[in-house]
Amino acid sequence: MKQVAAVIGAGFVGKAHIEALRRLPVRVRGTLVSSGERSAAAAKSLGLERAYKSIEEIASDPEVTAVHICTPNYVHFEQAAKLMRAGKHVLCEKPLAMDSRETATLVVVHGGFLQDWLTYPTDWNWRLESKLGGELRAVSDIGTHWLDLIQWITGQKVEELCADLATIVPVRHKPRGHVETFSSAKDVPSDEIPIDTDDYASVMVHLDHGAKGVFTVSQVSAGRKCKLHFEINGTEGSLGWNAEDPNTLWIGRRNEANAILIKDPSLLAPAARPYAAYPGGHAEGYPDTFVQLFRDYYNYLDAGDFKAPRKFPTFSIGHEELILCEAIQKSAHERTWTKLHWD
Repeated sequence: MKQVAAVIGAGFVGKAHIEALRRLPVRVRGTLVSSGERSAAAAKSLGLERAYKSIEEIASDPEVTAVHICTPNYVHFEQAAKLMRAGKHVLCEKPLAMDSRETATLVVVHGGFLQDWLTYPTDWNWRLESKLGGELRAVSDIGTHWLDLIQWITGQKVEELCADLATIVPVRHKPRGHVETFSSAKDVPSDEIPIDTDDYASVMVHLDHGAKGVFTVSQVSAGRKCKLHFEINGTEGSLGWNAEDPNTLWIGRRNEANAILIKDPSLLAPAARPYAAYPGGHAEGYPDTFVQLFRDYYNYLDAGDFKAPRKFPTFSIGHEELILCEAIQKSAHERTWTKLHWD
């Protein structure tokens, strides 16, 4: 790969980006975290050559051509805008910004995304605070994954929706020190903090070619670690998939035996085959999603034809996800169906 990357944020997701970039391989020059001291520690532990002290240092580094933003939501737009003005290519974690103002057939679809890492009042993460993560949490953090996936698979866009949101744990214990994502704040000094972001949401959707659907997201479902799942029920059969068992596809039939299709590159269509790196029976999962996404992204940058179709999600898709989040929030507040205005 011709590109040289820097990664802002070295927490759970930042480390996943760095690992995937190294597998391609793309050279990762350095990282920036919340302070120069923490940047130095992160760069040392990750074996990176440079610890940046500010975003301006990354923007002015002539060796860096692409920057990955893996920071809290409230700084995404500012960081992306500054880096793009400096001529850097930017790959940003969702959501792209805090709101859309900054970014300016007979089928039934159902599923959701269930986790349990915020089940207890002692579970803490910056995403819980609306000033850092936005007014929505479960919806914007994991619900956007389901919406993006379903719209891409069906080729249909959400036309209208009706949402119900709830904060299941209204008061949490915020640690006075730093806590990593997916870690507990149990047995550390803490303060009680009222929570105003959503732990749970259920949303009914109507898609623009006639499909109906419903999904549930939750970060307080004990035992569900990363259950991003969907089922599509058509006139002749059904398909179901679950990210906790990502190498199998369930096929449902009315008048014949159901089937489980195991991931096997030899059975995939030519367009899909490159996304299975290992033979059938050799499991692929969460870390591989970053590798495949980044391969498409960096191959596109290396080719240099920026008018060519893109196989990866763009900032326009990020903008549409925020429009969906705002519609969900509006629907829940007004307790009514809300139409999407895409123009």
